[in-house]
Amino acid sequence: MGLIERIKGDVVFIRGALRSLKMTTPIAKHPDRVFPLVFDELAERYAERPALLSDRENFSYRALAERSHRYARWALAQGIGKGDTICLMMPNRPEYMAIWLGVTRVGGIVALLNTNLVGPSLAHCINIVQPKQIVVGSGLLAEFETARPHLSVNARIWVHGPAAADFPRLDTEIEPLPGDALTASERRALTIEDRALYIYTSGTTGMPKAANVNHYRIMLASLGFAGVMNTRASDRMYDCLPMYHTTGGLVAIGALLVKGGSVAIREKFSAREFWDDVMRYDCTIMQYIGELCRYLINTPPRPHETKHRLRLACGNGLRPDVRNEFKERFHIPQIIEFYAATEGNVLMFNFEGKPGAIGRLPSYIARRFPTALVRFDVEKEQPVRGTDGFCIRCKPDEVGEAIGKIVYDPERPGGRFEGYARKEEDEKKILRHVFEKGDSWFRTGDLMRQDKQGYFYFVDRIGDTFRWKGENVSTSEVAESINRFPGINDVNVYGVNIPGHDGRAGMAAVVCAGECDLLGLRTHLVTHLPDYARPLFLRISSDIEVTSTFKQKKLSLAHQGFDPGQITDPIYFNDPQNQAFVPLDKPLHDRIVGGKVRL
Repeated sequence: MGLIERIKGDVVFIRGALRSLKMTTPIAKHPDRVFPLVFDELAERYAERPALLSDRENFSYRALAERSHRYARWALAQGIGKGDTICLMMPNRPEYMAIWLGVTRVGGIVALLNTNLVGPSLAHCINIVQPKQIVVGSGLLAEFETARPHLSVNARIWVHGPAAADFPRLDTEIEPLPGDALTASERRALTIEDRALYIYTSGTTGMPKAANVNHYRIMLASLGFAGVMNTRASDRMYDCLPMYHTTGGLVAIGALLVKGGSVAIREKFSAREFWDDVMRYDCTIMQYIGELCRYLINTPPRPHETKHRLRLACGNGLRPDVRNEFKERFHIPQIIEFYAATEGNVLMFNFEGKPGAIGRLPSYIARRFPTALVRFDVEKEQPVRGTDGFCIRCKPDEVGEAIGKIVYDPERPGGRFEGYARKEEDEKKILRHVFEKGDSWFRTGDLMRQDKQGYFYFVDRIGDTFRWKGENVSTSEVAESINRFPGINDVNVYGVNIPGHDGRAGMAAVVCAGECDLLGLRTHLVTHLPDYARPLFLRISSDIEVTSTFKQKKLSLAHQGFDPGQITDPIYFNDPQNQAFVPLDKPLHDRIVGGKVRL
């Protein structure tokens, strides 16, 4: 990077960082100024301006405040005390925020349940937070019923909306309650230290964990990203991400509301209707996550895909092989990629638009958010320690685990690790005695590298990277290479076990736009990947299963392996003797497993 380009990049970064710091620095200085109180001020200022819009209901600032006051009084009537939990299982809609905003006003904690979970997984999420009340949207009662036999809590169940069920209706229960501001006797003394929400991890590597989200983190997400995106009252956000996660439920909404803007909420993402919605609501900002952008570029051209007024797309997980096409095809003026975790203390931004980078931390920012990359043993899934017992910092472009120093300082609450509802889960995420005796650092669980200019690049999730032929194979980097081949719509790369062989062999599930050009794909892989990183097996799939936040599911695919007797999808073997992908039938599978095929 030349000097001029570096200076321009620094200017862009400094502007964005200073806006965010200006918004967030006062949070710790006013510890009793929690988000519900801030929103009351917003409702006074913006009154009838639209706050939340949807096909179900629309709320002005005043209407949202009044609605939340009714839910607060309902919580008080139910005896919800400070620190008591209510589970919320509802689809995206403005009412969703009214409920958690109201309950948190009086000190309650709202656990935001993943609406895609059923049975034991859903029951687990409920049991670990020990709720006193459970609120279920009428359209999700069938899913909730699958979890009831597995519940270990004695919570009162409420239904929201009409339903043929023997539960009290919350939406009718709150109607006669006053919507004016809470009186002094109704209010509870709250500070930014008090817990407000439980937001669950995705559960891609095990059962979901309920992350503690206090009022400080709600303020940080709202005010910090208002600075990052430079939101204003004239902005309108398009939000089709799950409201039970931080990005869709806090960042996309709070960052607009604190500046008087509006948020258009869609119940579920639709690639076919995305641009029609953006036009219909006259949106100026969109929030993305994971593979959402790839879905959009894989859809046929839409009439409105370039006729919008979007000035910015902000999110995380935009892969490098998608970024440029997404930006150019849909005429997106600016993309801000960021890296963060709900419960973590590692935060970075790519304000400058550096291709592939998730952000950087100049020295004046790094002092406030100490972050490091440490050498990592992929097989042991633990950081490497030197002869002195301490971790070893990575050199430029060396891959390691990203960690953030845990700092318990009242003036810097963002440096803390708030942990989970179950305290026994906390220790798994803390790395102790890292660079000196007694220090502690938060483990992100992500492998990254940092170049000589200071930019960070995501490499893989720990557990996704595997070893084959003595080399580390990054599933993300292999996937990016495959995705660059024409005709590939999507790919999921993972490692599979082969008896008698150390490590895991590469396998890729691919979705092709038409008939897969296996000969051309193999030539492409030989040209762009080293031998050890080329997938040994291909699985031709109709789609790639993802979580509700568009993270690819790998565990189930890895467990299925490459046995054609267990998989209905066509499978191919990268045959080194024939130098081609050949169909993998049962006899060939048995020869590979039996060690009769040289790999």
